Amino acid sequence: MSDFITHLLPYGVCAGAYGAQAVVFWPGRVTSLNPGNWRLLPLLPWALHAWLVFAAMLAGGAVSLGLFTALSAVAALMVMAYAVAAWRYPLGGMQGVVLAIAAILVLLQGLFDDATPLLHAPDFSLIAHLLASLTAYSLFGIAALHALFILMLERSLHRHPLANAVSGLPPLLTLERLMFRLIQAGFAVLSLTLLSGVVFAGGVPLTHMTVFGMASWVIFGWLLLGRMRHGWRGRRAVYWTLGGFATLFLAYMGSQFVYEFLLDRSV
Repeated sequence: MSDFITHLLPYGVCAGAYGAQAVVFWPGRVTSLNPGNWRLLPLLPWALHAWLVFAAMLAGGAVSLGLFTALSAVAALMVMAYAVAAWRYPLGGMQGVVLAIAAILVLLQGLFDDATPLLHAPDFSLIAHLLASLTAYSLFGIAALHALFILMLERSLHRHPLANAVSGLPPLLTLERLMFRLIQAGFAVLSLTLLSGVVFAGGVPLTHMTVFGMASWVIFGWLLLGRMRHGWRGRRAVYWTLGGFATLFLAYMGSQFVYEFLLDRSV
């Protein structure tokens, strides 16, 4: 029991720090703090979070990645992306939501130490492929979060005054513009990920991950094409974004959940 508490302690500290900051940055919260002066604050627990993720991925000299470790890694990348973006874009309370998500996922990683060995010796190409995959997940995850905020903001615009949950968010057009920039970046990273996966596997293996990964690539590519040629925006763009992210999520996270928890084996 004491060993488990010792193991869980750094995860609890990281989750607690994220949670406290989520309260400060939460949408619509009235606070005397100016978020502009606290942009670097999330990077303090993020440093611990990143160390916990890499320690799990490289535990025992092997390359490992389980469901909750992967989710925690995506959350860490999302926190980093928001911390960097906060210097250029008015993120409002969105950062608080990301910090709350990170608090939950890093704690789940500590509770369910699920590292699944993928390779019994460190391999740079595999590590680079995994990092690219997780980066694509994080970029599209943030884009999906923006899509949800757009839906909330659209509905709240018909109410006066605005609901507290969206009162501190950026303007609707800013959210939409940021969403498409994230999709563009995510699409580029996903393309490299799929290409590196083909090279790493020595071909195009017809697996559930390949099928869902390619399907999400097509969805996001079609969305970007529609945006470029027909100016797609609003709810159409939101629904395509959410559909593409749901498909991408099934490519690894969904299938890994089935294998690890329902079938009790790793991919």
